[in-house]
Amino acid sequence: MNDSAQTPQRPARTGPLRHVRVLDLSRIMAGPWASQILADLGADVIKIERPGAGDDTRGWGPPFLAAADGEQHGDAGYFLCVNRGKRSVTVDISTPNGQDIIRALARTSDILLENYKVGALARYGLAYEDLKQENPSLIYASITGFGQTGPRAGQAAYDFMIQAMGGLMSVTGEADANPGGGPQKVGVPIVDLMTGMYATVAILAALANRDATGQGEFIDLAMLDVQAAMLANQAMNYLISGREPRRNGNSHPNIQPQNVYPCRNGFIAVAVGNDGQFRKFAEQLGIPELGTDARFGRNADRIRNLPALNEIIVERLASNDMHHWVSRFDDVGVPASPINAVPEVFAEPQVQHREMLQQIEHPLAGRVPQVVSPMRFENSPLQFDTPPPLLSQHTAEVLNELGLDAGAIASLREQHVI
Repeated sequence: MNDSAQTPQRPARTGPLRHVRVLDLSRIMAGPWASQILADLGADVIKIERPGAGDDTRGWGPPFLAAADGEQHGDAGYFLCVNRGKRSVTVDISTPNGQDIIRALARTSDILLENYKVGALARYGLAYEDLKQENPSLIYASITGFGQTGPRAGQAAYDFMIQAMGGLMSVTGEADANPGGGPQKVGVPIVDLMTGMYATVAILAALANRDATGQGEFIDLAMLDVQAAMLANQAMNYLISGREPRRNGNSHPNIQPQNVYPCRNGFIAVAVGNDGQFRKFAEQLGIPELGTDARFGRNADRIRNLPALNEIIVERLASNDMHHWVSRFDDVGVPASPINAVPEVFAEPQVQHREMLQQIEHPLAGRVPQVVSPMRFENSPLQFDTPPPLLSQHTAEVLNELGLDAGAIASLREQHVI
């Protein structure tokens, strides 16, 4: 914890970041995803929200969390998936008193996370250049659609738009000539999520550097940059071949057979990863000779002769049920799975064993389900006991920690600052 000012008392936490405080001025998804990861890791995350309104995603429903009395309704599922473990404080940052509160919190924080438009916080004296005067060791992470520089720097962006602009939709979906062909978005806001992940990595790197040097940092993270980086093998395929990647449904561009195939009673996803697995796959199909066939023995040959290979695979898999094939492939270590719907994911014994779905006590609903962090620590275990906060739930608590008494807090409420 930065010690440039007196450190307010904070809740006892576990996890490797239990000594860290985050001032979270972000909303929607990318920034809150990052701050929820930090909260899961033990950080004290203070979420700043607009008085009376809060984060936009509180209203992005239905569905909404039903209150225990069945009459009231809580926050939208969208908000609930990304704000676990935080404390909600409402502050109108357009007011001088509100700006003073943010400065006071910045003095006692290790990290500030925000996703305002470029230049917006500078108008309130809350830009990095302003706040590093208050706290030179502050790590200030800014998430925008296009970054702090460039011809689009001032423009707003959302995940769906960046999936399109950044090339992801050009390689997602069925080929144009097939039924249902055309560009498709990914089924979750993947650019937001990956931007949050990159933000977390950058913040942790800056923390490590600060431990070594004492120096704070400004992190400039752009959603379009993230999506360009996420093109991964598709980008490199193009850059070294000059051939534009195309949508090809579920078929992998570089490794085969990796596709979704019909069985007698459903579909199976097969993910053969190397030539040895292919030979085992062929044996389980009852066609071991495929493994030594000159057309299919090596992955590069399978790619070149994929239509012929797929014809053989489709014919054989259609002869039996999905779970028959999954069981056979499991027995020999060939990755394969049924296409689970979301309810089936949480019914999967492995997911249940790993306790990925937990219930947390909630002040209105009794309990709220949470899909928790996949990170597991032996020596600094994570705890999931703080639900997504009600709007302004912790305003008085946090302001009291800053030294404001009940009268001062009441005055700020009367002025609609908090």
